[in-house]
Amino acid sequence: SEQAGMLARQQEIENLTRQVRAQALLADEARTAAVRAEAAHTQATQALGDVRAQAERATQRVHALQMEVLKLAQAHERYTQRSTQIREELEEIGAQIDEQRALRAESEANFERFDGELAELQARFEDNQLAFEALDESLTQARQQARDLERGANDARFAARNAATRIDELKRSIQVAHEQSERVAASLEDARAELETINEQTAHTGLQDALEIRAVKEDALQAARIELDDLTSKLRASDEQRLVAERSLQPLRDRITELQLKEQAARLSVEQFAEQLAAAEVDEEALREKLTPDLKPSYLQGEVTRLNNAINALGPVNMAALDELKAASERKVFLDAQSADLTDAITTLEDAIHKIDQETRTLLQGTFDEVNRHFSDLFPRLFGGGQAKLIMTGDEILDAGVQVMAQPPGKKNATIHLLSGGEKALTATALVFAMFQLNPAPFCLLDEVDAPLDDANTERFANLVRAMSDKTQFLFISHNKIAMEMAQQLIGVTMQEQGVSRIVAVDMETAAGFAQN
Repeated sequence: SEQAGMLARQQEIENLTRQVRAQALLADEARTAAVRAEAAHTQATQALGDVRAQAERATQRVHALQMEVLKLAQAHERYTQRSTQIREELEEIGAQIDEQRALRAESEANFERFDGELAELQARFEDNQLAFEALDESLTQARQQARDLERGANDARFAARNAATRIDELKRSIQVAHEQSERVAASLEDARAELETINEQTAHTGLQDALEIRAVKEDALQAARIELDDLTSKLRASDEQRLVAERSLQPLRDRITELQLKEQAARLSVEQFAEQLAAAEVDEEALREKLTPDLKPSYLQGEVTRLNNAINALGPVNMAALDELKAASERKVFLDAQSADLTDAITTLEDAIHKIDQETRTLLQGTFDEVNRHFSDLFPRLFGGGQAKLIMTGDEILDAGVQVMAQPPGKKNATIHLLSGGEKALTATALVFAMFQLNPAPFCLLDEVDAPLDDANTERFANLVRAMSDKTQFLFISHNKIAMEMAQQLIGVTMQEQGVSRIVAVDMETAAGFAQN
C-alpha cells in the first residue's frame, strides 16, 4: 500500500509536471501570442492611424471639394445675378442710347431742315445785302447831292452875307448922299440968302457958279440915287435868292437826316446779321452766291419768325446730349467688356462645375454599379440563395437616395425595412462586404454582427469572413462558438481573482497542436 501510495504520488507528480510543462508551454504560447498580438495591435494601430489619416485627408479633400463646389455655386449665383444686373443695365443703357439716337436723328433732321431754311435765309439775306449795297450807293449819291446842296447853300449864305454887307455900304452911301444933299440944300439956301445981299453982277456970277455946283451936286445926287436903286434891287434879288435857297435847303436837310437814320438802322442790321451769321458759322461767300435779287425783306422776316416759332415749339434743346451719348457709349463699352469677362468667367465656372459633376456622376455610377454587382454576388452566399440589389430613388444620381431591395430564399422581394432582424443583419453585412470588395481596407472590426443569426447563417457568415481574410484582417467581437471556431487568435477577458480582470490570448493552431500532442 505504501508502494502504491508512492506510485500514486509519483504519478501525481508526473501529472503535475506535465501540467506545469503544459502550462509553461501555454504561458510561452500566450506570451508569444501576446507579443504577436501586441505587434499586431501596434501594426493595427499604425494602420488605423494611417487609415484615419487617409480618411481625415479624404474627408478634408471631400470637404474642400464640397466647399469649392459651394463657392463655385455661390460665385456662379453671384455672377448670374451680376450678369442679370449688367444685362438689365445694358438694356436700360441700350434704351437710353436708342432714345438718344432717336433724339439725335430728330435733332439732325431738324438741324438739316433748319440748315436748309438758314441757307434759304442766307440767300435772301444776300439779296438784301445786294439791295443794301444799292441803297448804300443811293445813300452815297444822296450824300454827294447833300454836300453839293450844302456847298450851294454855303455859297448862297456867303452871297447873302456879301449882299447884306453891300446893302449896308449902300445904306451908308445913301446916308452920306442924304447928308450931302442936305448940305447942298443948306448951301443953296445960304447961296440964295447971299444972293439977296450981293449985287446983281456978283449975284449973277455967284448964281452961275452956284448953278454949276448945284448941277454937279444934283448929278452926283442922281447918280447916288440910281446907284441906291440898283443896290436896292440887287439886295431885293439877293434876299429872294436867299429865301429860295433856304426853302430848297430845308428838304435836303430833312432828306439828309432821313438818310442818316436809314444808314444807322442799316448798320445795326448789318451788325446783327453779321453776328447771327458768325454764330451760325455760315460762309458769307457761299451765302452771297445763293442769294437772289427777287427776295423781299418782309418775306425774309416772315420766314425768320416762322423758324423761330418752330424752334420754340421744339422746347428746350439739351446741348449736352452728345456728351451724354458719348459718356453712355463709353459706359456701354465698359459694361460690355465687363459682361464679356463675366460671361467668360461664368462659362469657365459652368464648364468646371459641369466637368466635376460629370466626373462625379461617372465615378459615382461606376462605384454604385460595382458595389451593386458585389452586393448581388454576396447576398446569395450569405443567405444560401435569393437575390438583392441596390436601387436609386431618383433620376439625378447626385441627389438621389439608395434603396436596398432584398429577396431571401422563399420570400417576396421587399425593402430592408420589412426583413427580420437576422435578415437585416445579413443584408447589411453583405452590403458592407460588397464595399470591401471594391476597396479593401487593411482591417475590419465587427462588433457582435452574428448576435441575431442562427447557426446556419452564422456558418455562412464565418465562411465568407474566412474567404475575405486573405485581403483584410478581421477583428470581431462575438459570443458565438461557431464564429469563434473560425478565428486564428482568441483574446478573452477572465477574472481569476475577484475584481481583477486579465487578458488571455490563445493561438488556435498552437492550442490545437498541443491538444493533439
